[in-house]
Amino acid sequence: MVNLDGTLFIQIVNFLFLIWALNLVLYKPIRRILSERNEKITGLETVIDSSETKAVEKDLALKSGIKKAREIGLKEKQALENEAREEETRIIEKINEKARKDIAEIRDKIAADADVARQALLKEVEGFAEDISRRILGRAV
Repeated sequence: MVNLDGTLFIQIVNFLFLIWALNLVLYKPIRRILSERNEKITGLETVIDSSETKAVEKDLALKSGIKKAREIGLKEKQALENEAREEETRIIEKINEKARKDIAEIRDKIAADADVARQALLKEVEGFAEDISRRILGRAV
């Protein structure tokens, strides 16, 4: 048979004291450390998520910047090519104009030289005609 005497109350008090002491010394620090660890992990997860979001945003911004830079570069390239074509056209027009002027001057000079030669030949034609007729006829005309 079980006797319920004063030792039962001492054992209950001893058990409650042991639970209180274990809670104070062992369980609360462990729960506090686990809670801090959980908060730290949650904070790190938040930082990781925000870093991933920022990385994606920066990647998109970089791609967008590269795309814009390529578009700007292409536009500038086309503008420079158009400008170069216009400059080439102007230079060719200048060269053609100079060539036309030179050709006109040369034609004028040739015409002038031909006129001078014609005038010189016209002056000598009578002498040539007289010389030819003298040779053909054998006498002076």
